[in-house]
Amino acid sequence: MPSSSAADAPPRDAASVVLLRDGAHGLEVLLLRRHQNSGVLGGLYVFPGGKLDVADADVGWRDALDLPPDILQARLNEADTPLAKAQGLHVAALRELYEEAGVLLALPPPTLELTQALHTRLQADEAWPQALRGLSLRGHVSGLLPWSRWITPRNPPVGTPRFDTRFFLALLPAGQEAAHDDHEAVESLWLTPRDALQRYWQREIELIPPQLMALAQLARHARAADAWQEALSRRAPCIQPEHFMDGEVRAMCYPGDPLHPIPERALPGPTRLRFVQKRFEPFDGFEGWFR
Repeated sequence: MPSSSAADAPPRDAASVVLLRDGAHGLEVLLLRRHQNSGVLGGLYVFPGGKLDVADADVGWRDALDLPPDILQARLNEADTPLAKAQGLHVAALRELYEEAGVLLALPPPTLELTQALHTRLQADEAWPQALRGLSLRGHVSGLLPWSRWITPRNPPVGTPRFDTRFFLALLPAGQEAAHDDHEAVESLWLTPRDALQRYWQREIELIPPQLMALAQLARHARAADAWQEALSRRAPCIQPEHFMDGEVRAMCYPGDPLHPIPERALPGPTRLRFVQKRFEPFDGFEGWFR
């Protein structure tokens, strides 16, 4: 469990991408397994993402993106978030998706040669905005839709550092393939949301609540376009779990649960999870993910 000073420290800003495609059995989502020795979520399956870097909010990005900062701020549904940070969160999502999964959101849609040329420029320590402009590309941040915002509670059951993570939805661009970087991520899986939850239930993969709840929500959609339409039709909710004890078992609840201070439900699926034998699970079993 983290120290009291760590628990009281403000959460670090981060961005993550829920990358979707349509497979043979419907909507599929990309999960990456983090390296076992990673300092954060080692060995767990996550969506591509990472911490907000200072350079992500640099003014040099403004001419390298297809949307201006004020539009990006409005899309986040965070009136108190400065324009530069709103831009930076979208940039962090775009950048991490490329760095961890090899998927580049850019306009015009990049060829393999352009993608390789960008990699060469970045390896030579050229800044992202300059590298994109040098190849006549712009970051396609309009291809990212805010999906949810999760703020890690103090003293989380799995002992992770605290993050304030904005999750974005994205569709796999035509002609591109996702591939883990073999550094931060050592395995990549495309799974239907229900299959991912089934594998988690069978203890074949490890996940944490933001991914679990996103999968439970995505399981309600047959196609990637359906999930995209949902993201277009609503504002991304902010989720800050609240701890409580269920007897001797630690548990967490979410907006809409009787024990949560926010009475309005923010997500479909269970409003509370318990932490049993190092696993988060709905109180009413596996099917509780889909109620």
